[in-house]
Amino acid sequence: MTYSDPEYLTRQYRDASNLNARIALHERFSTNSHSLPRWIFDNFELQERASILEVGCGPGRLWTENLERLPTGWDITLSDASPGMVAEAETRLGSERSLEFYVADVQELPFEGERFDAVVANHVLHHVPDRERALSEIARVLRPGGTMYAATNGELAHSEMGWMQHVLDPSRPPERSFPTPLAFSLENGAEQLSPWFSVVTLRRF
Repeated sequence: MTYSDPEYLTRQYRDASNLNARIALHERFSTNSHSLPRWIFDNFELQERASILEVGCGPGRLWTENLERLPTGWDITLSDASPGMVAEAETRLGSERSLEFYVADVQELPFEGERFDAVVANHVLHHVPDRERALSEIARVLRPGGTMYAATNGELAHSEMGWMQHVLDPSRPPERSFPTPLAFSLENGAEQLSPWFSVVTLRRF
């Protein structure tokens, strides 16, 4: 099994129920007093007027947790390959006139070139079968000088969980937190981004 396997993706992300369950675990046991969506938003360096695309938006949590902070001059497009995810995001956020919603694959974005000032890809690139194609698409739709914001995990992000799984199954190494290494992680992400972006900066949550 890989995290980009179509059967796995269909099973996990048909709708937001599995993702919401994982988010609930993080919220319950995280030792960081600042929520991840708030922290990601804190790191945006955008003008008062900006056009933003999120790929792999899921149920739209980045925006539901930051609604009161949205500048009135931002135009935000939420997209996800899962119709169920887009439907839930639109249910939660559809009343916001500055937001649009699309079912779209990041490997083939249905937008003209140089449309967006920023593209956001949170915890999604390790699911993409052809990341080179996806990054090419992201670079294509970004305006000159635009910024991509990508969040991902480190290989040992859930080391305590890896230890517990080792206790249950001693054949599994205790230091690995993911059953399969992440194809896009803190350890290998910069190398994959650097052909497409002149500056790559790592910020740790």
